[in-house]
Amino acid sequence: MTNQELKDSILKIEPTAVLDEGKQCLNLTVAADKWYSLAQQLKGNKELAFDYLFNLTGVDYGDTLGVVYHLESTMFHHVIVVKVSADKQNPQIPTICDIWRTAEFHEREAFDFLGIQFTNHPDLRRIFLDEEWKGYPLRKDYDPSVNTI
Repeated sequence: MTNQELKDSILKIEPTAVLDEGKQCLNLTVAADKWYSLAQQLKGNKELAFDYLFNLTGVDYGDTLGVVYHLESTMFHHVIVVKVSADKQNPQIPTICDIWRTAEFHEREAFDFLGIQFTNHPDLRRIFLDEEWKGYPLRKDYDPSVNTI
């Protein structure tokens, strides 16, 4: 499947998605409220078959928070990068750990360090920091003086 065919297939599923070609793969930006449905289709659609989530990273863009997902089809050997943003004051993105099991750990990490709330996550709690830790240390506005070590 060419990148153009891949773009066309994704846009049939989610017409509001924004796609551009990066140096190595397609970049896809989608609204948080469209993400879960699109994720189901990216994995379940037999022409796309993105069966492998190989990276999930939380990002503080300054005004917003976001998550960057790297997906691969091990059958067709195509890769896409998906970016989902959320409001910084109430960052909520639907969990996809029921679609790709590897997301469960990485979503907890993004929650722990950036405070991104993954709605419907089965076990969203801190994973590296103590429950008493105040704030989210990878946010650009984090004040390290609120925690004494």
